[in-house]
Amino acid sequence: MSRNINPHATVDPECLTPAPEPHGRHSAHFSASSLASQASATVGVDSARCYQCGKCSAGCPLADEMDFTSSAVLRMLQTEDPAADRELLTSQTIWLCASCEMCISRCPMQVDIPKLMDFLRQRSLYEGLANRDARRNIVAFHRSFLDVIRLTGRSYEIGLVVDYKVRSGKLLQDLTVAPAMFLKGKLALIPEMVRDRRGIKRIFKKTDE
Repeated sequence: MSRNINPHATVDPECLTPAPEPHGRHSAHFSASSLASQASATVGVDSARCYQCGKCSAGCPLADEMDFTSSAVLRMLQTEDPAADRELLTSQTIWLCASCEMCISRCPMQVDIPKLMDFLRQRSLYEGLANRDARRNIVAFHRSFLDVIRLTGRSYEIGLVVDYKVRSGKLLQDLTVAPAMFLKGKLALIPEMVRDRRGIKRIFKKTDE
């Protein structure tokens, strides 16, 4: 599918009137096999409510870095085109979204794009379609951060940096700033552990279910 998506394309007016579908139900506007329907059923975000006003894309601080803007993402979902669904799951856009919620604060229909992006990231990983660059950098950082929290229950900068560099292969990146940070007490050699480490393990076990 081409990236040249018309952001002003018209949408069926009937899509604008219904309230968002309850969690766990498919939107009546989509077929059950489409990403749009899966998003509606899983996280309760109905992309059919978007009428392409473009306010989300206009306010997004990362729009210039994305291969598809947030309004284009919603339009692609509305098409129910399998090729468009695959392009979304392999895009960098879903990984660049910072979940700052600027989009939903500007959206007249209150389409929860950050929640939708999170769903698309999960589907991308589940189907093994995550963007190669995102996998090496962003996904690697996410997993390194979670590894540190799983181990200590807190942020441990040196552990995070070492884990991320091993995963990403960027062993020399930012290496020159480390001495100054260490001298200023920004990098602790010994991690600070939370008292209830069993509680942390229970949280991770629950999320893995």
